[in-house]
Order: sequence, then C-alpha cells, then structure tokens
Amino acid sequence: MSIELLIEHYGLLAIFLGAAFEGETAAFLGGVISHRGLLTYWSASLAATAGSFAGDQFWFFAGRYAARWGLVRRLMETPALARVTRLLERYPTGFILAFRFLVGLRTISPIVIGTTRIATGKFIILNAVAALVWGQLFTALGYLFGHGIQQTLGHLPLHRHLLIAVGAAAVVAAAVLAFRKMKLSARHS
Repeated sequence: MSIELLIEHYGLLAIFLGAAFEGETAAFLGGVISHRGLLTYWSASLAATAGSFAGDQFWFFAGRYAARWGLVRRLMETPALARVTRLLERYPTGFILAFRFLVGLRTISPIVIGTTRIATGKFIILNAVAALVWGQLFTALGYLFGHGIQQTLGHLPLHRHLLIAVGAAAVVAAAVLAFRKMKLSARHS
C-alpha cells in the first residue's frame, strides 16, 4: 500500500490522534498533506481542531479526577507547575485560551486547570474556541509551507515533501525551546 493510500484511508485519524497527543506537528503535516490534495484543507484542519479539543478535555478530566491524589498534590508544588498555577490564577480566561500556544505547557496545563475550581463548562467553551483557532492556524501554516516548498523545489515525491516538513517543524521546535531556555537562564542570572 502506498503512502498516498495510507493517508487517504487513515490520514484524518492520524491527524486527530497526533493533535490530541503531540500537537503542532500533526496539524502542520495535515496542512502539508492537504496542500498535496490527499485530504481537503477543511477536513485536515477540523481533524486537528477536534483532536486538540479532545486531548485537552481528556487531560482536564484527568486533573479533575486525580486532584485528590497525594502524588498530584506533590507535583503541583514543583516550580514549573507552581508557575503554571500562578499564571492560571492571575489570568484564568487568557491562560485557558493561550496555553496550547505555549511551548512546554500544552500537556500539563489542562491537568493543572482540572485541579482548580474553574467550572467544567467554562473550560469546555474556552477549550473549543482555542482549539478552533489553533487547528486552523497550524494547518494553514502547513498548507502555506507545502505551497512554499513546491514553489521553491518543484513538485517533490510525497515522502520527500513530508520529510522536509517534519525537519522544518523539528528545527522550529528546537529553536523555540533553545530561546525559552536562554530566557529562563537570563531570569535566573
């Protein structure tokens, strides 16, 4: 079975699961794949949106359920989670809308939010809005990247196109993490 057939049959599920558990790379690749015409842009972006929403809802409910566990209480006292909690307490609505865009906070944030007194209904609504913006943004970036690669290098075989996209996503993620590490080092100096 070719990679094209695999994408046509399982691409939306892969984007959904990837967005739920990994994040940006899955949505970005969904955009690249939609640029190639193997999936429609709207189906790829909606799969990314739904995956992001579902994953964050899962982690929110995990935090809500596990808030009473001793291990979770001890974890909440670690410096990173204490910082997340302070941000959340200071700007609850803004934090819920923004956490998925903050590198390193995407998975842990809904767990922390679940341990707070923020109403479930409020989280669901804000999570849906943020997931919709996030899904559209990262899928569109992938689509535009796919277009740029095609304009620059011509029509490449799909596997090369995807490898370049994964490589670009890895470079961007590494740069963001390095920048964040430098910023944290500067604070502690």
